[in-house]
Amino acid sequence: MPETVFITGAAQGIGRHLAGAFYRRGWQVVATDRDEPALLAATATFEPARCLALAHDVTSPAAWDAALTAALARFGALDVLVNNAGVVAPEFGTALSVAAIDAQVDVNLKGVLYGSRLAAQLFSGQNRGHLINIASLAGVAPIHGLPIYSATKYAVRGFTLAVAWELARSGVRVSVICPDLVNTNMLTQQLDFPAAALSFSGPAALAVQDVEHAVFERALGRGEVEILLPGSRGALAKLGNLWPRLGRLLTGRLVAQGERERLRQLTVSNEQ
Repeated sequence: MPETVFITGAAQGIGRHLAGAFYRRGWQVVATDRDEPALLAATATFEPARCLALAHDVTSPAAWDAALTAALARFGALDVLVNNAGVVAPEFGTALSVAAIDAQVDVNLKGVLYGSRLAAQLFSGQNRGHLINIASLAGVAPIHGLPIYSATKYAVRGFTLAVAWELARSGVRVSVICPDLVNTNMLTQQLDFPAAALSFSGPAALAVQDVEHAVFERALGRGEVEILLPGSRGALAKLGNLWPRLGRLLTGRLVAQGERERLRQLTVSNEQ
């Protein structure tokens, strides 16, 4: 019998790519997103027998209960849950808006906690299953210009590492994947914001295939609990976090580098 995966934020970006990657590998896919038209377009080529597309607001506990109930009713069991849905709103700390705080905390953090709670209960009862939470390198080292996003991803990473030990005793595996900037719509959403300069400081944006490899080869394949992408930037992030003074010294150089790249990409985007 095919295994079943539940993926949030599956209408675009990483979530859409992962839904296709699982589907191509023969999995049954529960794809969810609050943007139902985009979700239906993303899953239009999937056979209904192996795909359940659900309009789903991850910020609502009731919506989580309903989505999981529908998934189990359709496929009978759940093997993997991928908490991928996320939003970003670049703002400096002096200009934080209540709307930006609420949106990022509700989706990036509370949405993950709600889903993880249900997955923990279901998987521990089964004595099997794998919870995969998509965080960010912004959850390893603080990102200048993205303070709320960074705070939510720190929390997701910390929560995931904490429950990994708890759930391991029930035979449940847990992984947190922390990628650098990925070439998706979330990248283009940040181009207009100088506050997002540090996001563009890497040598090159990751591809969605890099996250796919992390999910299948490192999380599901090797059972790694914490996966930093790429490893070099992950090591730099941990170093900067370990010694905040060093991190501040590095930040100035990286912000200048990232701002040049942001402006370059913005120019290219405007010319297209």
